[in-house]
Amino acid sequence: MMKKVYFYATCLGTAAMQEAVLSAIKLLRKEGVEVIFKKNQTCCGQPAFNSGYFKESKEIALYNMQQFKGDYPIVVPSGSCAGMMSHDYLELFKENKEFDRVRAFSSRVIELSQYLDEVLKVDYEDKGENIKVAWHSNCHALRVQKSVEASKNLIRRLKNVELVPLEFEEECCGFGGTFSVKEPEISNAMALQKVKDIQNSGAQYLISGDGGCLLNIKGTMERIGAEVKGLHLYDFLLKRIEGVRL
Repeated sequence: MMKKVYFYATCLGTAAMQEAVLSAIKLLRKEGVEVIFKKNQTCCGQPAFNSGYFKESKEIALYNMQQFKGDYPIVVPSGSCAGMMSHDYLELFKENKEFDRVRAFSSRVIELSQYLDEVLKVDYEDKGENIKVAWHSNCHALRVQKSVEASKNLIRRLKNVELVPLEFEEECCGFGGTFSVKEPEISNAMALQKVKDIQNSGAQYLISGDGGCLLNIKGTMERIGAEVKGLHLYDFLLKRIEGVRL
């Protein structure tokens, strides 16, 4: 029987990283998965939640639960948003009459790399040339959704790709959602330190599974003229298995 999933595109995906969203959907469809895309989907509520607007966050969560009410996995191409929906929703509703309903919803949320790696156990043929890449661990993916190892496993499946370690891989890049807006000087200093670490690694590409971090790091690298290029994980994977030049 064909697997069916809901696809949750995220705000940044629809606003700034449409190619990554399309790549993610193509990766699922290549594995024979039917993708259900709800056109009225919206934010996961994390910006409001992190800023202390818990009432508004609950309204968004309840809206999402109504949007994705069918009994299918909710696949999210972002550890940050997946972490919010699978873990932070539980915190938000822990003493609420809706808790059991929220728990059932949150149990269906999974980050895309986890779905590809752990559920589908994909087998990728790498059609690209030999390259070195570094990986940036997004804070929420690392500590809340815990999807980083699955993301790295997908990269390790590519025989012509060397995943080189960063000395400070788990350090925040300075994005932090609203943090980068509220504290731009500190955020920029953190981003510059992250870029320095990437340059020292000898990697040709920086791969991240989080759109916000990637926009921040990639923008900083371009601003200072760094030769390292930034790529979203799902764009990178699709290009490698389709033999498209980076």
